[in-house]
Amino acid sequence: MQPSAPPSSLPETRTGTLILGAGMTGLAYANHARGDWLVLERDGGPGGYCKTVVQDGFVWDYSGHFFHFRHPDIEAWLRERMPDDEILTVEKSSGIWFEGTRIDFPFQKNIHQLPLPHFLACLHDLYFREARDEETFEDMLIARFGRGIADRFLIPYNEKLYACPMNRLDKDAMGRFFPHADVGAIIANFVTPDNGGYNASFTYPRGGAIRYVHALLRELPPERIAYSEPVIAIDPVAHVATTPKRRIHYDRLVSSLPFNRLLQVSGIAHDPSVYSWNKVLVFNLGFDRKGQTRDHWLYVPSRDVVFYRVGFYDNIFGDDRMSLYVEIGLPQDAEVPSDPAAVDARWLAPVLKDLEAIGVTDGHQLVSHHSVVLDPAYVHINRAARADFERQTALLRQHDIHSAGRYGGWTYCSIEDNLVEARALALGLEPAPTLA
Repeated sequence: MQPSAPPSSLPETRTGTLILGAGMTGLAYANHARGDWLVLERDGGPGGYCKTVVQDGFVWDYSGHFFHFRHPDIEAWLRERMPDDEILTVEKSSGIWFEGTRIDFPFQKNIHQLPLPHFLACLHDLYFREARDEETFEDMLIARFGRGIADRFLIPYNEKLYACPMNRLDKDAMGRFFPHADVGAIIANFVTPDNGGYNASFTYPRGGAIRYVHALLRELPPERIAYSEPVIAIDPVAHVATTPKRRIHYDRLVSSLPFNRLLQVSGIAHDPSVYSWNKVLVFNLGFDRKGQTRDHWLYVPSRDVVFYRVGFYDNIFGDDRMSLYVEIGLPQDAEVPSDPAAVDARWLAPVLKDLEAIGVTDGHQLVSHHSVVLDPAYVHINRAARADFERQTALLRQHDIHSAGRYGGWTYCSIEDNLVEARALALGLEPAPTLA
């Protein structure tokens, strides 16, 4: 470990537990932390990617952050802190745009809705699946669903989302979130539809995902959260973190930073190429009138369409104007201008053109819009990254540094998973000393 030498002129402070990041993981940990603690957040406000934009009567998140609760106690705990919020519970409806046809999601369970030639090809290849070792995500898709289903949806859609070839991801890169189905379930779905999954229903506050963030803030002393104060160096041995404003001595450190960033600021030698990810450019779009009323999500595998998914806020809220978020997957080294006007100049016209091409818009007028880049968005989970993560995590824990959350854990998980993990981490550790 070779941490950067911090400026000696900075003032020095002390805390029991130093928490990096005021997103869902960091704030959830703070709610359960014992002893003295301090949160550092590089942005000017809380939430991380769970920020909400309210503009011209539209409510948009940085991207769609919908909660799929599997732990009733977690949901109840949050709702107790949201007494004045209207929280909608929505039964999900999702579709796929495939060559001018809408079919139900997931694709593999609804191939019978495809035009006949595509249906027959998918059914044939499903039955005569080629045997292969499931080393990669691509191997898994072809071995379990056949070439027809893989080539028509599963591979092109996920390559648009992750912005990389599917043979670069582990077979279990999406874990429980991938909608697996066996041959029997697929054929049974021809007659008795059952398209539910881990998120068959979801909840969403009328004020946007930021309302969940406010719930986490409700009982936290605001003076213990420092905004616009990024950590620039960590000395794991001395238990000292440096920011542009001060040096902070801590007993324990809990980080929700992207894991590769934590390694970098901690001076821990590692191969940066092991960790890869994509960016997602999100356009939030408000139109003058209503569009389709059926779906909350529309998945688009076509490589000729710039985006991979469209979400419909208006169909969640029941609003009378169409309100969308549109997601574009980009490689991690893609250059995205910091100026929103330059982003609009490059991508907005193709987005609007493709929305019309797939029938989402039909003469609608755009009346408000907003864009944001999520970087990182989806991490690429593969054997090399997982092996290095496990090795480095063990090293960090020797110095009482704990990395948690979606990016801290370099994984694919739900927001609820972050809350559960943060609670377990806080309650499973010995309490940090309480300072006078």
